[in-house]
This record gives sequence, structure tokens and C-alpha cells, in this order.
Amino acid sequence: MLQTFKLIKSEEEKDREGKYEVRDADKPDAELLDTYSRAVIKVVDDVGPAVVSISVGAQSRESETEQIGAGSGVIIAPDGYVLTNDHVVHNAKELSVTLTSGTTIPAALIGTDPATDLAVIRADGSGLPYASLGDSGSLRVGQLVIAIGNPFGFQSTVSTGVVSALGRALRSRGGRLIEDIIQHTAPLNPGNSGGPLVDSRGRIAGINTAIIVMAQGIGFSIPSNTAQWVVSQLLTNGRVRRGYLGITAQQRPLGRRLVRFHNLKAEFAVEVVSIMHDSPAGKAGICEGDLIIAINGKEVASVDHIHSLIGELPAGIPVTVTVLRGQERFEKEVVIAEA
Repeated sequence: MLQTFKLIKSEEEKDREGKYEVRDADKPDAELLDTYSRAVIKVVDDVGPAVVSISVGAQSRESETEQIGAGSGVIIAPDGYVLTNDHVVHNAKELSVTLTSGTTIPAALIGTDPATDLAVIRADGSGLPYASLGDSGSLRVGQLVIAIGNPFGFQSTVSTGVVSALGRALRSRGGRLIEDIIQHTAPLNPGNSGGPLVDSRGRIAGINTAIIVMAQGIGFSIPSNTAQWVVSQLLTNGRVRRGYLGITAQQRPLGRRLVRFHNLKAEFAVEVVSIMHDSPAGKAGICEGDLIIAINGKEVASVDHIHSLIGELPAGIPVTVTVLRGQERFEKEVVIAEA
């Protein structure tokens, strides 16, 4: 049979607890904040003013502008450059950004990259508050992250979470695989797209891009290192330059005998289905039906592997493509062209 005990406190203990309670109640709120709260508040104070609401307009039949969509963005330079998602500004006829002060200013599209769902626009202003891109490569699973955006039009909404996984892959609208995606638990909703995911030091770790409908605690962000490369391409060239072979291809399993005969690690190769006219692959002598198994000595087992290996190479760079044609294995030097 369980017995019940009642703890009887002495008058001295009660008096001591009462003194502590009074002392804590007299403390300013700032002193009572825990480390977590102070970190989040500091990030919001530092980065919050750089987060903008983006309105996308289109011309109506009466030649009046009507808003057809909205999203978020983050100013990354004091002269008004704003980083956001491609799907936020896709096909926009007119753009404007609204600052946390409530000021709305017109903006112009600088460039987009559908392959990574990133875009840069420029707000018509100077001396604007801005945030800096951090190093997403230094993120760790479990690290605190803060999402700032405008879900459902509620401006400057803050949510917090942790990095729940790194190195995820996500398909862009165009079907290209976006690699090294950050998965996190900071709640996102429609309107958060294009807003920053920030670490506890106030550096942009990623750009929020997608959620899984009906899922809880699963959000995705394009890593800041990818964004840094895309921004530099857009500001320099007005577009992102990517290398390509000029082929249509598909994944194909390899027979066990073929894998053992050529001492391959992967059991899949990339079959060339068709070759574009006057393409780099065609000029190098690659034919339909060939199986690509490696590029520059690195084995490839999918079309995505090929994209990742040559996508960021500049035009004019030669690469060595290893091909199987029947039982024969040979190498072809292909000079990369710009996609």
C-alpha cells in the first residue's frame, strides 16, 4: 500500500522563498529573459528591418494594376538588392516592396534562376537596412534557426525551430534537382516564401522556399552558399550560366556481368536517349544508346549526378566523359557549352 507524505516547511523556509519571489518580481524583464529568448530577440532586432513584403502586380484590362500575389524577401545590400524566390516573382509585370516601417517602394527584376528557385530584385532606394549572407556549410543539425517573413500577409512574423536535416534534395519547378537543401522545424506558411532563415548570429543561412502540405515541422530552405553563387551570377551576367552536354538522357540499370567486368561501384548508368543538334556531346562523338558511367573520373548513376558535376562549369571547359558502348569502354573529351 502506497503511503502519502506531506512536506511541512518551516517558517524560515517560507520566509526565504517569499524574499526570493519578491526579489525576482522586482527585476526588470530584460534580466529575466533566458539565453534563448535573448538570442531570438537580438536576431529579430538586427535582421527584421531588412525583411520585406513583396507585392506582385499585373496589368488588368482597364490598365490598372492589381495585386496577384505576395511573398517575402530580404535586402542583402544597402542599395536595395533583395533576394527572394523565383516562384514569388515569376512572370511579374510590376513589383513593389514594403518595409517594416510601412513604406512601399517600387522594385525592378534583376534576374531569376528557376533551377534553384532564387531571384534578385532591386528596390528603388538607398541606405536601406540589410542582412548578410552567412556560411550554410557551417550549419549543424539541432542548431537554432529563425524564420522571418510575411505569412498570409501578416508582416514581420517570426518563427523559430532547429535544423532538422542537411543535404536534402528538392525538385525545382523546372524539374531540376536542387541539392544541399536545409530542412528545419521553424513553422512556414504561404507568404513566407523568399524570406530568410537566420542563425543565432543574425546571418542568413538560407532562403525559405517550400513546405509539405499537411505536414508539421517540415520546412525547406535554399542554402546561403547556393544563394551567394546565384546572386553573383545574376548581378554579373543577368542570368546564371551553366554548362551542358546537349543530351536527353535517362537512368538505366547495368547488368551484373558488366559491373564486374569494368569494376564499377555503381549499378546504374545514364543512357543517352537523344542528342541535340550541334551539341558538345555530338561533336565529341557520343552517340544515342551510349551509357555514360563517369565524368572526369567521378562515377555517375543518374541525370542529376551529371547536372551537379557540369552545371556550374563555365563554357569552354573540357571534361572527360567515360562511356560504355556495348562491352567496350572508352573516354571522350567534351568541351562544355553554355546552357
